[in-house]
Amino acid sequence: MSFLPSNWVPSSNELLGKTVLVTGASDGIGRSVALACAAVGAEVWLLARQQSALETVYDEILEKGGKTPGIIPVDLIKSDTETYQQIADQLCDADIALDGLVHNASILGERKPLAHTSLESWRDVLQVNIGSIFLLTRFLMPLLQAAPMASLILTSSGVGRRGKAYWGAYAVSKFATEGFMQVLADELRGTSRIRVNSLNPGAVNTKMRRAAYPAEPPNNNPLPEELTDHWVYLLSDLSQDLNGAALNVQS
Repeated sequence: MSFLPSNWVPSSNELLGKTVLVTGASDGIGRSVALACAAVGAEVWLLARQQSALETVYDEILEKGGKTPGIIPVDLIKSDTETYQQIADQLCDADIALDGLVHNASILGERKPLAHTSLESWRDVLQVNIGSIFLLTRFLMPLLQAAPMASLILTSSGVGRRGKAYWGAYAVSKFATEGFMQVLADELRGTSRIRVNSLNPGAVNTKMRRAAYPAEPPNNNPLPEELTDHWVYLLSDLSQDLNGAALNVQS
């Protein structure tokens, strides 16, 4: 059952006055979530690897009348603590109180038995899919605490809730994502106005899904933009009582 209220759709100013950072914002779910947030009033900061792709999303937000977004080009595979400190400094210099942080960036890695998975692929997947979540959250925590109430959304996966053969480091990283969500939510419960939840999109017509399931007809799955109300709701004040929940977009 969906956690969205029956027939709920966001108002045109649902996130007005809020600032939201979305990782993996240049494509797929991240891009669609960023556009959806901007469409309902949020100031959006776009983080992804390719600056040119981020600039395309930037232009699209402006063309649709959204607030001027921020761009943070960073390669999460190669990032270190200094990179995350620089991101925090950039947002501090912009006098940002961060109302929302959407951890969406992920890479698929190798679809092989664990015994045949390369060390390089294992390290890269864990670095992007869970290492960056820890580091970005750690360095941005003061900005989240500065907001009246902040929402962290960790994009999860069905294979992060029940493991499947040949999903390797990706599945392991999503199990870690769920664990990170639970630990942080419990730490912040009753001590802050920050809430933390995970959200499993299910099967979505994205490049990653098509790479993972090359024989699957892609049009059988919804497009990312058809599902973004779930992220907007979790970023809105309406979800302020949801914390520590492993949520699903599709039943």
